Amino acid sequence: MRGSRMTPGDRRTRSTMSIIIVMGLCCFFYILGAWQKSGTGRGDSIALRVTKETDCTILPNLHFETHHSLGGVNPLVMTNKVFEPCHIRYSDYTPCQDQNRAMTFPRENMNYRERHCPAENEKLHCLIPAPKGYVTPFPWPKSRDYVPYANAPYKNLTVEKAVQNWIQFKGDVFRFPGGGTMFPNGANAYIDELASVIPFTDGTIRTALDTGCGVASWGAYLMDRNVLTMSFAPRDSHEAQVQFALERGVPAVIGVLGTIKLPYPSGSFDMAHCSRCLIPWNSNDGMYMFEVDRVLRPGGYWILSGPPINWKTSHQKWKRSKEDLEAEQNTIEKIAEMLCWDKIHEKGDTAIWQKKTDSNGCPSKDDRTSKMCKIQDADDVWYKKMEGCITPFPEEAQLQKFPERLFAIPPRIQQGRTPGVTEEIYEEDNKLWKKHANTYKKINKLIGSSRYKNIMDMNAGLGSFAAVLQSPVSWVMNVVPTISEKNTLGIIYERGLIGIYHDWCEAFSTYPRTYDMIHASGLFSLYRNKCNIEDILLEMDRMLRPEGAVILRDNVEVLNKVRRTVPGMRWKSKLLDHEDGPHIPEKILVSVKKYWVGSEEDNSL
Repeated sequence: MRGSRMTPGDRRTRSTMSIIIVMGLCCFFYILGAWQKSGTGRGDSIALRVTKETDCTILPNLHFETHHSLGGVNPLVMTNKVFEPCHIRYSDYTPCQDQNRAMTFPRENMNYRERHCPAENEKLHCLIPAPKGYVTPFPWPKSRDYVPYANAPYKNLTVEKAVQNWIQFKGDVFRFPGGGTMFPNGANAYIDELASVIPFTDGTIRTALDTGCGVASWGAYLMDRNVLTMSFAPRDSHEAQVQFALERGVPAVIGVLGTIKLPYPSGSFDMAHCSRCLIPWNSNDGMYMFEVDRVLRPGGYWILSGPPINWKTSHQKWKRSKEDLEAEQNTIEKIAEMLCWDKIHEKGDTAIWQKKTDSNGCPSKDDRTSKMCKIQDADDVWYKKMEGCITPFPEEAQLQKFPERLFAIPPRIQQGRTPGVTEEIYEEDNKLWKKHANTYKKINKLIGSSRYKNIMDMNAGLGSFAAVLQSPVSWVMNVVPTISEKNTLGIIYERGLIGIYHDWCEAFSTYPRTYDMIHASGLFSLYRNKCNIEDILLEMDRMLRPEGAVILRDNVEVLNKVRRTVPGMRWKSKLLDHEDGPHIPEKILVSVKKYWVGSEEDNSL
């Protein structure tokens, strides 16, 4: 076509532009590194690493200045709303577990400790500050044993749990010796005892649930055995226990067994655990045991450590009568029998049951039949009332051991139990996210290192992002939005990963500053016209640690709206083209949250 041939001048212009782009990339990462400096008492050594490791090599077709405009707005002259800091008293604010709001709800069945989110007119529209002196947590595995005092300045547990070896305060750090109420000699020794019965070493056990987890030492030490534990505890008088868990680098959420179902799919966990968790298992006709049974995979284990086990010798230290404890244990034994759980071990204060792999051999089959749930979807649990009935056993294919199950075809896909997800779609998704993850690692070479221990994927899909990033130095909280077209969380658990259901129109069940990196693909398109984009971004900021990273992948139109907002939140961001070139409407927005802390002078709210 006449006139399309490139002139020498054009070539020089494009060459000059390429040089400018590459130089811009170098400058961008230099600036990111400068923010994340390791100054006295703040941040970490990320600045030096970013500067040294960013070699300014990029994908040939990856342009770091997008070719799309901001809807008529000059991208270099953007007027941004500035979000003011919240008052320092909100530094540990958990919107849906606010203590003052909780006290207005009934205490029966722990209803007041469940999620109760603020109304629209009660939401904060300010930035949650870090406490004075906040520092980047220690890298794993040191973080398992030490937490900087400034990050969670609460000493109550050091006094309340002193004899149980939960936590100690020394100098300017908390030390976690690994003890617990039922394992004062340390979680490792306790897990060794369990390992005489439960096969931890061959990959059979990969996902675990710790109910009433305390500071999550059980889950922390299971990570050494390649077991991922979802730990939960309420926000109650044991101040900041879940916050301590996350500061240590252990997966945990604020939660409780109360009146609504746990936010996990059926058959998720290979093992469930209660170490004097104070859950009344014999109450409400066994409803809480029925709920544990729902989320426990056939063949899975339930560990009960503490009252009423060993009541004959322990009743005095528990300050309860023999008759009361004996009746409680008898009730638990009967419920377990109805659930097709075989008691395989009892020694000292610990008992272990194993759920049968199918219901054909149940000794109390008639009683069980009358108690079966009459529900269409056992995974439809978000804000659904807990039921006093038994979830039917799925007839599922054999689950492979970990790590093979990470990329093997999950049984739910093999059996067609997740509409719209085929084996071909699953395989393609894995390939796609390997490609995306490689791009992310070229953008930020600290991905895959201990710098990012706690990672969240806000719209996890099939969990392929987390599978590709699988590493002993990090874990991913895979969130499946409740409004997603496909319910994929069961598939994620079958891969040997962990996650949770959540609606991003509400705050997540965690403390502020608990994630090192947040990833979201297609999230803002999914929630378009569902809730305010600012609310979602403010929640991301609340969960993200100072100097934490954010990677968003979405349609350019949506990301441009985000890009206009985040400078007012003290984020630095860069909009990048898709790996396959500038004409693909999907883009990547990478951001870093600046380091800042609150002060008494911040009185915006």
